[in-house]
Amino acid sequence: ERERRRARAPHPGVMSRASGKQRVCYFYDSDIGNYYYGQGHPMKPHRIRMAHNLLLNYGLYKKMEIYRPSPATFDELRKFHSDEYMRFLRHITPDNMGEYTKQMQRFNVGEDCPVFEGLYQFCQASSGGSIGGAVKLNKGTSDIAINWAGGLHHAKKSEASGFCYANDIVLAILELLKHHRRVLYIDIDIHHGDGVEEAFYTTDRVLTVSFHKFGEYFPGTGDVKDVGANAGKYYSVNFPLKDGIDDASYASIFKPVIGQIMQMYQPGAIVLQCGADSLCGDRLGCFNLTIRGHAECVRFVLQQKVPTLILGGGGYTIRNVSRCWTYESAVVLNEEISDDLPYNDYYEYYGPDYKLHYAPSGMENLNIPENLEKIKSKVFEHLRQLQPAPNVTMPAAPPPAAADEEDEDEDDPDVRVSQRGGDERQEHGAEFYSGRPGE
Repeated sequence: ERERRRARAPHPGVMSRASGKQRVCYFYDSDIGNYYYGQGHPMKPHRIRMAHNLLLNYGLYKKMEIYRPSPATFDELRKFHSDEYMRFLRHITPDNMGEYTKQMQRFNVGEDCPVFEGLYQFCQASSGGSIGGAVKLNKGTSDIAINWAGGLHHAKKSEASGFCYANDIVLAILELLKHHRRVLYIDIDIHHGDGVEEAFYTTDRVLTVSFHKFGEYFPGTGDVKDVGANAGKYYSVNFPLKDGIDDASYASIFKPVIGQIMQMYQPGAIVLQCGADSLCGDRLGCFNLTIRGHAECVRFVLQQKVPTLILGGGGYTIRNVSRCWTYESAVVLNEEISDDLPYNDYYEYYGPDYKLHYAPSGMENLNIPENLEKIKSKVFEHLRQLQPAPNVTMPAAPPPAAADEEDEDEDDPDVRVSQRGGDERQEHGAEFYSGRPGE
């Protein structure tokens, strides 16, 4: 049996639910920082290694179960992505790309989304951590799962987009839908979470909400008027923003909107994409959030006390990305950590101050309160159209993704087999399980 675990044994310091402490698992592949998009490319997987090293040196690893993700298999990836696209990603390399010119155009690979050494393995690692986190939540062995290598929200069924190739978020949500009637997806990256919204645009089983810069900005989608379609009408929520939003303005919209959604939708699980390009000083971003302001969103989501998968995303000033995700890991663990950075492998990146937090810039906030109120009113108007939480009749839960079966011996094998045999992947009509029945 492949195991999703392939992990260190749980640390004895991990608290059980009985003690009132949330049980946190954390996925990290030690090869992740070696993947390189190429010279001058803003996306640097090295930032995930920097965040990992920082939280190790703060001692945060003692408070959570650390897992190395099993790479997502081809079959797992094709639960959302097309076979042709995944085959292409599996075979293309910098050496043979000359033979794939037509397909590179078709799958939007080459410019923003370059071919690099180990591209497919990178997708497997990123997606494996998010699927693995979803499996842990489904099994009830963790309350919160973290995968900072995930959150690649622009990838589409059959094309790469915005530095993203495989949509780990969609794959994780599909996994969560095996056990939860409703899943809430929240995106605080500066860019619209278009790939995730598109995947679930016509179903009411996933409500997507994205807070993002809108207007002459990538990817160009995410108008407040885009609300979903068919069974999914009003289950896509978009909050378009302008440059310079600060902590106070962001909290003034985020908390009421998420609070209202929680009340109306009552999700069984939440996926939170924590793209750090919404921080002030980002190389590609134009917001003015501090790390504390960004983390306040994480704190508020966790106060909902619903199983939560926490993912990375964008973030291009890498010393600030690693600061942010380290602090947010501490917030998840309810740990206070010092503003003085501990010595770590990348200490020189954090000079000249070597502090965890940094001040916002003096940039103007173009989001005036009246306009934010207007957009908030429109969003609330759409939310009022929601039916009370849809009550989906759940089929027998499908087996977990390829793997996390460390407790297999505890189950009655006959029950396990009959459940699988009778499952035939009963799908909700509007869902993107692109596999064949019973696969």
